[in-house]
Amino acid sequence: MTLSMPDLSTLTWAGVGDWLAGAPLLILTTVVLGVVARWVLHRLIDRVVATATSRRAEHLARIPGAGRALQAVGGVANARHVQRTETVGALLKSITTFVVFGITALTVMSLVGIPLGPMLASASVGGVALAFGAQSLVKDFLSGVFMIVEDQYGVGDVIDTGEVVGTVENVSLRVTQLRDAGGMTWYVRNGEIIRIGNKTQGWSTAIVDVPIAYDQDVEKAITVIRDVVGVMDDDDAFKNILLEEPNVVGVESIANGVITIRIIAKTIANEQFGVQREMRERVKAAFDRAGVRSPQPVMPPYGGAAPQ
Repeated sequence: MTLSMPDLSTLTWAGVGDWLAGAPLLILTTVVLGVVARWVLHRLIDRVVATATSRRAEHLARIPGAGRALQAVGGVANARHVQRTETVGALLKSITTFVVFGITALTVMSLVGIPLGPMLASASVGGVALAFGAQSLVKDFLSGVFMIVEDQYGVGDVIDTGEVVGTVENVSLRVTQLRDAGGMTWYVRNGEIIRIGNKTQGWSTAIVDVPIAYDQDVEKAITVIRDVVGVMDDDDAFKNILLEEPNVVGVESIANGVITIRIIAKTIANEQFGVQREMRERVKAAFDRAGVRSPQPVMPPYGGAAPQ
Protein backbone atom coordinates (compact mmCIF):
# COMPACT_ATOMS: atom_id res chain seq x y z
CA MET A 1 0.00 0.00 0.00
CA THR A 2 1.32 3.43 -0.98
CA LEU A 3 0.28 6.91 0.10
CA SER A 4 -1.76 8.75 -2.57
CA MET A 5 -3.96 11.81 -2.27
CA PRO A 6 -7.71 11.25 -2.79
CA ASP A 7 -9.53 12.82 -5.74
CA LEU A 8 -10.81 16.17 -4.45
CA SER A 9 -13.65 16.25 -6.96
CA THR A 10 -15.22 13.18 -5.46
CA LEU A 11 -14.06 13.75 -1.89
CA THR A 12 -16.51 12.73 0.82
CA TRP A 13 -16.21 12.30 4.55
CA ALA A 14 -16.34 8.57 4.08
CA GLY A 15 -13.55 8.81 1.51
CA VAL A 16 -11.46 10.92 3.88
CA GLY A 17 -11.98 8.34 6.61
CA ASP A 18 -11.00 5.52 4.31
CA TRP A 19 -7.89 7.44 3.22
CA LEU A 20 -6.85 8.22 6.80
CA ALA A 21 -7.42 4.62 7.76
CA GLY A 22 -5.07 3.55 4.98
CA ALA A 23 -1.48 4.60 4.45
CA PRO A 24 -1.36 7.57 6.91
CA LEU A 25 -2.52 5.33 9.75
CA LEU A 26 0.04 2.71 8.78
CA ILE A 27 2.80 5.36 8.75
CA LEU A 28 1.76 6.65 12.16
CA THR A 29 1.58 3.11 13.51
CA THR A 30 5.01 2.31 12.10
CA VAL A 31 6.58 5.39 13.71
CA VAL A 32 4.91 4.68 17.06
CA LEU A 33 5.99 1.04 16.95
CA GLY A 34 9.55 2.13 16.15
CA VAL A 35 9.65 4.49 19.13
CA VAL A 36 8.10 1.89 21.41
CA ALA A 37 10.51 -0.81 20.18
CA ARG A 38 13.49 1.47 20.84
CA TRP A 39 12.19 2.26 24.35
CA VAL A 40 11.59 -1.41 25.15
CA LEU A 41 15.04 -2.44 23.89
CA HIS A 42 16.75 0.32 25.87
CA ARG A 43 14.88 -0.68 29.03
CA LEU A 44 15.85 -4.31 28.42
CA ILE A 45 19.51 -3.36 27.98
CA ASP A 46 19.41 -1.24 31.17
CA ARG A 47 17.90 -4.15 33.08
CA VAL A 48 20.48 -6.60 31.75
CA VAL A 49 23.33 -4.20 32.68
CA ALA A 50 21.90 -3.62 36.18
CA THR A 51 21.39 -7.36 36.70
CA ALA A 52 24.92 -8.19 35.55
CA THR A 53 26.53 -5.61 37.85
CA SER A 54 24.41 -6.54 40.88
CA ARG A 55 25.06 -10.26 40.43
CA ARG A 56 28.78 -9.56 40.20
CA ALA A 57 28.73 -7.65 43.49
CA GLU A 58 26.59 -10.32 45.19
CA HIS A 59 28.89 -13.06 43.95
CA LEU A 60 31.96 -11.36 45.44
CA ALA A 61 30.13 -10.75 48.71
CA ARG A 62 28.94 -14.36 49.06
CA ILE A 63 32.33 -16.01 48.67
CA PRO A 64 33.14 -17.49 52.11
CA GLY A 65 36.66 -17.30 53.45
CA ALA A 66 37.85 -15.30 50.48
CA GLY A 67 40.74 -13.83 52.40
CA ARG A 68 42.05 -10.32 52.34
CA ALA A 69 43.48 -10.69 48.84
CA LEU A 70 40.05 -11.17 47.31
CA GLN A 71 38.53 -8.56 49.60
CA ALA A 72 41.08 -5.97 48.55
CA VAL A 73 40.95 -6.76 44.86
CA GLY A 74 37.21 -7.40 44.79
CA GLY A 75 36.21 -3.75 44.94
CA VAL A 76 38.56 -2.79 42.12
CA ALA A 77 37.51 -5.76 40.00
CA ASN A 78 33.84 -5.01 40.57
CA ALA A 79 34.34 -1.35 39.59
CA ARG A 80 36.08 -2.44 36.39
CA HIS A 81 33.27 -4.90 35.67
CA VAL A 82 30.64 -2.18 36.17
CA GLN A 83 32.51 0.26 33.93
CA ARG A 84 32.95 -2.32 31.18
CA THR A 85 29.33 -3.50 31.38
CA GLU A 86 27.94 0.04 31.26
CA THR A 87 30.13 0.90 28.28
CA VAL A 88 28.95 -2.17 26.38
CA GLY A 89 25.36 -1.27 27.33
CA ALA A 90 25.77 2.24 25.88
CA LEU A 91 27.19 0.72 22.70
CA LEU A 92 24.25 -1.67 22.40
CA LYS A 93 21.84 1.23 22.88
CA SER A 94 23.43 3.15 20.03
CA ILE A 95 23.30 0.10 17.75
CA THR A 96 19.64 -0.67 18.55
CA THR A 97 18.66 2.97 18.00
CA PHE A 98 20.34 3.01 14.58
CA VAL A 99 18.81 -0.31 13.52
CA VAL A 100 15.26 0.42 14.75
CA PHE A 101 15.08 3.93 13.31
CA GLY A 102 16.67 2.73 10.06
CA ILE A 103 14.04 0.01 9.62
CA THR A 104 11.29 2.47 10.55
CA ALA A 105 12.50 5.03 8.01
CA LEU A 106 12.69 2.43 5.22
CA THR A 107 9.21 1.16 6.06
CA VAL A 108 7.76 4.67 6.00
CA MET A 109 9.40 5.43 2.65
CA SER A 110 7.96 2.20 1.27
CA LEU A 111 4.48 3.20 2.45
CA VAL A 112 4.83 6.66 0.95
CA GLY A 113 5.69 5.11 -2.40
CA ILE A 114 9.35 6.03 -2.68
CA PRO A 115 11.19 3.33 -4.66
CA LEU A 116 13.78 1.81 -2.37
CA GLY A 117 15.77 -0.02 -5.03
CA PRO A 118 17.61 2.97 -6.54
CA MET A 119 18.00 4.54 -3.11
CA LEU A 120 19.57 1.41 -1.63
CA ALA A 121 21.85 1.07 -4.63
CA SER A 122 23.01 4.67 -4.23
CA ALA A 123 23.42 4.16 -0.49
CA SER A 124 25.53 1.06 -1.07
CA VAL A 125 27.82 2.94 -3.46
CA GLY A 126 28.08 5.83 -1.01
CA GLY A 127 28.70 3.39 1.83
CA VAL A 128 31.59 1.81 -0.05
CA ALA A 129 33.11 5.24 -0.70
CA LEU A 130 32.60 6.24 2.93
CA ALA A 131 34.13 2.97 4.11
CA PHE A 132 37.28 3.63 2.11
CA GLY A 133 37.49 7.17 3.47
CA ALA A 134 36.80 6.20 7.07
CA GLN A 135 38.88 3.05 7.37
CA SER A 136 40.92 4.40 10.26
CA LEU A 137 37.79 5.51 12.13
CA VAL A 138 36.17 2.10 11.71
CA LYS A 139 39.42 0.42 12.79
CA ASP A 140 39.61 2.61 15.91
CA PHE A 141 35.97 1.89 16.72
CA LEU A 142 36.25 -1.89 16.36
CA SER A 143 39.52 -1.96 18.32
CA GLY A 144 37.86 0.05 21.10
CA VAL A 145 34.95 -2.38 21.23
CA PHE A 146 37.23 -5.41 21.61
CA MET A 147 39.42 -3.63 24.19
CA ILE A 148 36.40 -2.85 26.35
CA VAL A 149 34.73 -6.25 25.95
CA GLU A 150 37.95 -8.17 26.63
CA ASP A 151 38.87 -5.86 29.56
CA GLN A 152 42.42 -5.37 28.33
CA TYR A 153 42.77 -2.29 30.54
CA GLY A 154 40.66 0.21 32.46
CA VAL A 155 40.83 3.62 34.08
CA GLY A 156 43.65 3.73 36.63
CA ASP A 157 45.77 1.00 35.04
CA VAL A 158 49.40 1.69 34.13
CA ILE A 159 49.89 0.41 30.59
CA ASP A 160 52.60 0.28 27.96
CA THR A 161 51.23 0.94 24.47
CA GLY A 162 54.61 0.71 22.77
CA GLU A 163 54.73 4.46 22.14
CA VAL A 164 54.04 5.72 25.66
CA VAL A 165 53.81 4.36 29.20
CA GLY A 166 51.28 6.01 31.45
CA THR A 167 48.18 5.83 33.61
CA VAL A 168 44.86 5.40 31.84
CA GLU A 169 42.57 8.36 32.54
CA ASN A 170 39.80 7.70 30.04
CA VAL A 171 38.82 4.92 27.65
CA SER A 172 36.44 5.56 24.75
CA LEU A 173 35.61 3.64 21.61
CA ARG A 174 38.00 5.75 19.51
CA VAL A 175 40.88 6.93 21.72
CA THR A 176 42.57 6.09 25.00
CA GLN A 177 43.76 8.97 27.19
CA LEU A 178 46.99 8.41 29.13
CA ARG A 179 49.09 10.52 31.48
CA ASP A 180 52.79 9.67 31.67
CA ALA A 181 55.16 10.05 34.63
CA GLY A 182 56.06 13.59 33.52
CA GLY A 183 52.43 14.71 33.69
CA MET A 184 51.90 14.92 29.92
CA THR A 185 48.54 13.77 28.57
CA TRP A 186 48.60 11.44 25.55
CA TYR A 187 45.70 10.57 23.27
CA VAL A 188 46.33 7.24 21.57
CA ARG A 189 44.02 5.99 18.83
CA ASN A 190 42.77 2.50 19.63
CA GLY A 191 43.38 1.29 16.09
CA GLU A 192 47.06 2.23 16.32
CA ILE A 193 47.70 0.16 19.47
CA ILE A 194 49.32 -3.08 18.34
CA ARG A 195 50.21 -4.45 21.77
CA ILE A 196 49.29 -3.61 25.36
CA GLY A 197 51.34 -4.28 28.46
CA ASN A 198 49.19 -3.85 31.57
CA LYS A 199 51.38 -3.40 34.64
CA THR A 200 48.61 -3.09 37.22
CA GLN A 201 45.64 -5.19 36.19
CA GLY A 202 44.20 -6.90 39.23
CA TRP A 203 47.32 -6.63 41.37
CA SER A 204 50.89 -5.33 41.24
CA THR A 205 54.28 -6.64 42.31
CA ALA A 206 56.69 -4.71 44.50
CA ILE A 207 60.31 -5.81 44.05
CA VAL A 208 62.94 -4.54 46.49
CA ASP A 209 66.64 -5.40 46.16
CA VAL A 210 68.56 -4.88 49.42
CA PRO A 211 72.38 -4.71 49.09
CA ILE A 212 74.72 -5.70 51.93
CA ALA A 213 78.50 -5.81 52.12
CA TYR A 214 80.25 -8.98 50.97
CA ASP A 215 81.66 -9.77 54.42
CA GLN A 216 78.27 -9.64 56.20
CA ASP A 217 76.33 -12.64 57.52
CA VAL A 218 73.72 -13.42 54.86
CA GLU A 219 71.54 -15.55 57.15
CA LYS A 220 71.46 -12.79 59.76
CA ALA A 221 70.52 -10.20 57.13
CA ILE A 222 67.73 -12.41 55.75
CA THR A 223 66.39 -13.00 59.26
CA VAL A 224 66.31 -9.26 59.94
CA ILE A 225 64.49 -8.64 56.64
CA ARG A 226 61.93 -11.35 57.36
CA ASP A 227 61.21 -9.81 60.73
CA VAL A 228 60.70 -6.44 59.03
CA VAL A 229 58.30 -7.72 56.38
CA GLY A 230 56.40 -9.74 58.99
CA VAL A 231 55.83 -6.64 61.12
CA MET A 232 54.90 -4.66 58.02
CA ASP A 233 52.40 -7.34 57.00
CA ASP A 234 50.68 -7.04 60.40
CA ASP A 235 50.60 -3.23 60.22
CA ASP A 236 47.04 -1.91 59.87
CA ALA A 237 48.29 0.75 57.44
CA PHE A 238 49.27 -1.98 54.96
CA LYS A 239 46.67 -4.62 55.81
CA ASN A 240 44.50 -3.66 52.84
CA ILE A 241 47.44 -2.95 50.51
CA LEU A 242 49.52 -6.12 50.83
CA LEU A 243 47.67 -9.08 49.38
CA GLU A 244 49.95 -11.55 51.15
CA GLU A 245 53.03 -11.50 53.36
CA PRO A 246 56.10 -10.31 51.40
CA ASN A 247 58.44 -13.10 50.41
CA VAL A 248 62.19 -12.85 51.02
CA VAL A 249 63.37 -14.99 48.13
CA GLY A 250 67.07 -14.88 49.11
CA VAL A 251 70.31 -13.84 47.45
CA GLU A 252 69.66 -12.42 43.99
CA SER A 253 73.23 -11.62 42.96
CA ILE A 254 76.85 -11.35 44.16
CA ALA A 255 79.01 -8.86 42.28
CA ASN A 256 81.66 -6.20 43.00
CA GLY A 257 81.71 -6.86 46.72
CA VAL A 258 77.91 -6.53 47.04
CA ILE A 259 75.41 -9.20 48.00
CA THR A 260 71.87 -8.37 46.86
CA ILE A 261 68.88 -9.88 48.69
CA ARG A 262 65.52 -9.67 46.93
CA ILE A 263 62.06 -9.15 48.44
CA ILE A 264 58.88 -9.69 46.43
CA ALA A 265 55.49 -8.44 47.63
CA LYS A 266 52.09 -8.65 45.95
CA THR A 267 49.99 -5.50 46.38
CA ILE A 268 46.74 -4.10 45.10
CA ALA A 269 46.97 -2.27 41.80
CA ASN A 270 49.18 0.85 41.67
CA GLU A 271 50.34 0.57 45.30
CA GLN A 272 53.66 -1.16 44.71
CA PHE A 273 55.76 2.02 44.68
CA GLY A 274 54.68 3.15 48.14
CA VAL A 275 55.28 -0.35 49.50
CA GLN A 276 58.78 -0.41 48.00
CA ARG A 277 59.71 2.94 49.59
CA GLU A 278 58.35 1.96 52.99
CA MET A 279 60.07 -1.42 52.89
CA ARG A 280 63.47 0.11 52.08
CA GLU A 281 63.11 2.59 54.93
CA ARG A 282 62.20 -0.09 57.46
CA VAL A 283 64.97 -2.44 56.33
CA LYS A 284 67.53 0.36 56.58
CA ALA A 285 66.49 1.14 60.17
CA ALA A 286 66.49 -2.57 61.10
CA PHE A 287 69.99 -3.04 59.61
CA ASP A 288 71.28 -0.13 61.66
CA ARG A 289 69.90 -1.66 64.85
CA ALA A 290 71.21 -5.15 64.03
CA GLY A 291 74.63 -3.94 62.89
CA VAL A 292 74.29 -5.24 59.33
CA ARG A 293 76.54 -3.09 57.16
CA SER A 294 75.71 -1.93 53.69
CA PRO A 295 78.44 -1.95 51.00
CA GLN A 296 80.81 0.99 51.11
CA PRO A 297 80.88 3.29 48.09
CA VAL A 298 83.80 2.69 45.76
CA MET A 299 85.58 5.90 44.76
CA PRO A 300 86.79 6.09 41.15
CA PRO A 301 90.52 6.66 40.71
CA TYR A 302 91.54 10.32 40.49
CA GLY A 303 94.40 12.56 41.44
CA GLY A 304 94.68 13.97 44.94
CA ALA A 305 93.68 12.74 48.32
CA ALA A 306 90.38 10.96 48.92
CA PRO A 307 87.70 13.03 50.65
CA GLN A 308 87.43 12.53 54.37
